[in-house]
Amino acid sequence: MAVFMDLNITYTTDKKRLRSVIETAAHLGYSTVAINYVVDLQQKKQEIGKPKCVLELFDTFPIVQGKSRPIKVLNRLTVVYSYSYDLVAVYPTTEKLFHAACMTFDVDIICVAVIEKQPFFFKRSPINGAIERGVFFEISYTPAIRDSTMRRYTIANAISLMETCKGKNVIVTSGAEKPLELRGPYDIANLGLLFGLSEGDGKAAISTNCRAVHLHGETRKTALGIVHTMKKDQPLTERQEEEHAPASKRAKIETV
Repeated sequence: MAVFMDLNITYTTDKKRLRSVIETAAHLGYSTVAINYVVDLQQKKQEIGKPKCVLELFDTFPIVQGKSRPIKVLNRLTVVYSYSYDLVAVYPTTEKLFHAACMTFDVDIICVAVIEKQPFFFKRSPINGAIERGVFFEISYTPAIRDSTMRRYTIANAISLMETCKGKNVIVTSGAEKPLELRGPYDIANLGLLFGLSEGDGKAAISTNCRAVHLHGETRKTALGIVHTMKKDQPLTERQEEEHAPASKRAKIETV
């Protein structure tokens, strides 16, 4: 028997109206509905908060028409954004989200945990998928400066990443909130050695790799790539060789 769902019930602060919509959905035979919270990140003072607890809506959830069980209510988040940002980064906190970020998310940067122990192990398949798509992994060094515990987390998580990605597609950033938290580029290149980067990869992490991230962002914004082609010159015929020859050589040819 078919199970029907409506995954877009617009959220409203009017609880009475929201309850009425969900009750109507149950009466119409929908087994599951999702309350949709829409956040427009382009508007000022818009932030993603926690959804309201669905238990606050009903003491007892309405029974689905033709079923013997109550309706299931989910919370959904819809984020409105455009490609007006030059760079888009994501900070996945679960292995499933990390895999999706590596393989499918239209982003430029995947942030790696630096203030806590990495909650999952890095796997080669999603890491390689991100590298092939031109997505980069970010390690921020400022937490390592602020606190000894976070320093251990930063180094341990970075080394774990390097063991899997082999130093490819990594950028090192500051995450600075104060001027004194910034460090010079050569200092950061050396810091890369603690993160498991080679000397060359450490320099690339703050230079050429960052440039590649920028170009990836430009390509993502325009949804176009740029292909540069050069027409290969055709071999010159004997007559063309004579025409292209220097005047002195042409004179010799003509006198022969």
